[in-house]
Amino acid sequence: METKQNASFSFEQAYTRLEGILSELNSGETPLEESLKLYEEANKLITLCSAKLNQAEQKIETLIKTRGAQPQTAPFNPESEKVLDTAHDTYS
Repeated sequence: METKQNASFSFEQAYTRLEGILSELNSGETPLEESLKLYEEANKLITLCSAKLNQAEQKIETLIKTRGAQPQTAPFNPESEKVLDTAHDTYS
């Protein structure tokens, strides 16, 4: 169930909760009303995770810009992205 604490979740906490919600929804045993509440919570968690990732990306770009005299950006491509892609493939 959604709590007001979700807004203060770290990325890892939000992602873990999101995985739990997806697992519960995929079980097929959740009543429709509860599924809708879980879907709404998942949507908020996805927004939270996305915002936290965007903040991290901006911070990395800022750090790269301040390294040298010439500003430059580099795409943020973490190794954990490969894990997410692999996890996504198992659900397909």
